[in-house]
This record gives sequence, C-alpha cells and structure tokens, in this order.
Amino acid sequence: MNISTQNWPDITKELHDKGFVLVKNVLDNQECEALIADYNADNTYRKTINMERYRFGQGEYKYFQYPLPSLITTLRESIYTLIAPVANQWMQELNISKSFPLTHDEMKTLCKTHGQEKPTVLILKYGEGGFNTLHQDLYGEIYFPMQMVFILDEEYTGGEFVITEQVPRAQSKANVLKPGKGDMIIFTTNFRPVRGSKGFYRVNMKHGVSTVHSGRRHSLGIIFHDGL
Repeated sequence: MNISTQNWPDITKELHDKGFVLVKNVLDNQECEALIADYNADNTYRKTINMERYRFGQGEYKYFQYPLPSLITTLRESIYTLIAPVANQWMQELNISKSFPLTHDEMKTLCKTHGQEKPTVLILKYGEGGFNTLHQDLYGEIYFPMQMVFILDEEYTGGEFVITEQVPRAQSKANVLKPGKGDMIIFTTNFRPVRGSKGFYRVNMKHGVSTVHSGRRHSLGIIFHDGL
C-alpha cells in the first residue's frame, strides 16, 4: 500500500478542480490478489447483490461487514483525513451550511447518530458483458461527498470507469478513465462546485462502468459514510 509517498497537494488540488483524480499504484499486486482471493470467503460480507435483479447492470457485488479487513480500514481512515478539507472547501464555495469531521471515527459517529451503522465498503465482480449503470452512492441522510475505487485486475478489456457531469443548460459531459491494476480513483459521490462568472455553482455527477468485453474485472469500492 502506497499512501504516504503520494503527492497529496497535487492530488487534492485536482480532486477539488475536477471532482475526480486518478492515483497510480496505490495497492501492490499481492494486496490486489488477496482481495480477489477473499471474494468467496465466509464471515467477511454482510450482503450480496445481483446487479441484474435490481437493474443496476450486469455483475455482482458484496458489502463487507464490520470489522473490516485491516487494509481497508487503513485506506478508509488515512485517506479520509487527507481529503476532508477539500469536502469542507466545496461546502463553503457552494454556501452550504454543512461541514464534515476531520477524522473518520468522527464521521462514523455522525452517521451512527442518524441510524446509519452498516458499512458500505464493497467489492464488485464483472465478467464478459458486465457493466454498472450510472448512479450515486448515498445510503442515507448523511453522506460524505467523495469516495474511492481501486482496480484489482488487469486481464480484461473494456470496463472503463465513467463519470458524467450534468452541465447546466448544456448536454452532459462524460469522463472516461482507464485505471490499471492497483490504481485508485477518488471522485465525487454527488456533486462538485464549478467557478462561473457569478461565483461557484453546483454540477451534479454520476459514475458507472462501461461494458467488459473480455476477461474479468474486480474492484474495491470504499465509501466513507455508513448506511441504513
């Protein structure tokens, strides 16, 4: 796991300015393979979702239960602290009377006071033809405005990560990212501020995964708020 040596001033600036940022080589090969190998482990997950059943796409994902694996806890807690100031800057720029705690333990406590106690970290699996429709991961009244995804495979084609922006008075814009194995994407959960001629305005965003043409694709999704 490579967190401390990353250029966080540049990462957080790009996250602020674009609403997403791709960070290379955060997880090593062994960490990726271990997460994939544990996909069928017992007593690790609280719920399995068939995406076709709910018309979310084609594939499957599983929600982890507490306690989370130590690798995931470290990623969730350490990166939250680094990006929480950006989230609070977004709130100020959009004149939203809300601020987020600066530690993840405090964020979890805030969720708990609103009845949100279930972990929302998940691992996703797609085969050939798999995809994920455009969506937002909110899970309740309290939600942190950023989340992360880590790519765990490399032997697949297609399966690009797609982020759309609903530009006011214009057609939506699509951003298509092709992360490699072990790469991390931090991106907005719901919206981001954009500077206009009269100050900042809100741009709503969604994310999804394009169709996998061949191979298999696993990814780890880390959402900072808990769910109902």
